[in-house]
Amino acid sequence: MSGSANDIPPGFTPVPVGGGFIAANGPLSAFHEGAVFKLGFRVEPRHCNPMGICHGGMLASFCDMLLPLSVHRKSAAVGLRFLPTISLQLDYMAPVPLGAWVEGECDVLTVTRAMVFAQGLVRADGVLAVRCSGVMKIGPKFGDDAG
Repeated sequence: MSGSANDIPPGFTPVPVGGGFIAANGPLSAFHEGAVFKLGFRVEPRHCNPMGICHGGMLASFCDMLLPLSVHRKSAAVGLRFLPTISLQLDYMAPVPLGAWVEGECDVLTVTRAMVFAQGLVRADGVLAVRCSGVMKIGPKFGDDAG
């Protein structure tokens, strides 16, 4: 069941994402209640390839936001630290049509002294569309001047 660009499911709120790329390619919305964190977006024409389905690059960018934003909310050990991506793997499992609500959830697998390992599933209107996993380096706290 596809909706308009402004139609987001109940409980989701806009994610204030600073900076160029995601600000230009969003908007993203989040649902956070207890241990549950979901990230989502509505597929707009600008997210689509010439076939009218969400471009794989947009889905990859979404997954590259899903994993670290989820880790920030699920791992007290990591907290609000910059998590640059070391590796990101994706399996595209189904096309994502224009107008679909895309929603992802992530599990934090392991947190080491220097890295985080996580995986997620992304659904489009309830249909499994992408499986993702990634490794992120644990960087400085947001606002720290230390590199």
